[in-house]
Parts: sequence; structure tokens; C-alpha cells
Amino acid sequence: MSGAKILAGMRDAVAHARGGKVEVRETVITTPPEVDVKEVRERLNMTQQEFASKFGFSMGTLKNWEQGHRRPDGPARVLLTVIAKNPEVVMAALSRAAI
Repeated sequence: MSGAKILAGMRDAVAHARGGKVEVRETVITTPPEVDVKEVRERLNMTQQEFASKFGFSMGTLKNWEQGHRRPDGPARVLLTVIAKNPEVVMAALSRAAI
């Protein structure tokens, strides 16, 4: 990459930070504030034990989420969102063959 391209990119970044309109692509990713863990598990037709062990959650944590005593947050909510949308991808990523 040439110095001119780097400088132009830096100018665009500063303009964007100041609220100016620039020709950049921006991707916004959001995680839903809530995940209905029990609904996800039941839709996958799994017992609590199957769901917990397949996706690496402790039984206590899963029960607390399903009973509403606690809410998944951070990385757990992201993982649960991916499981809800495409459980096969998560299972493939976590399988021994994928390693």
C-alpha cells in the first residue's frame, strides 16, 4: 500500500470521526439484549444435559438462565445467538474433527 493511500485513509478516518460524510463501508453488529435459552434448547429438541454438554455450558448456569435467576451476557449471549441461528455451524466448529 502506498503512502498516499495510507494518508488518504487517515484523512477519511478523521473526517468520519468528526461526523463528516466519507466513502467508507461501515458494518454494525448488534447482539440482542435477551436470548430465550429454553426456547432455543427446546427448538433443538435437546435435554438440558445434552444442550449444556454439546455447547460447553455448566448445568447450573443453564438452569439459572432458563429459570430467569440469571441472564446470559457478553460472549455467552453472542454464542447463544449463533446457536439460535445456526446450531450446525457451532457444532461443526466444536467437533473434534474441526480441530
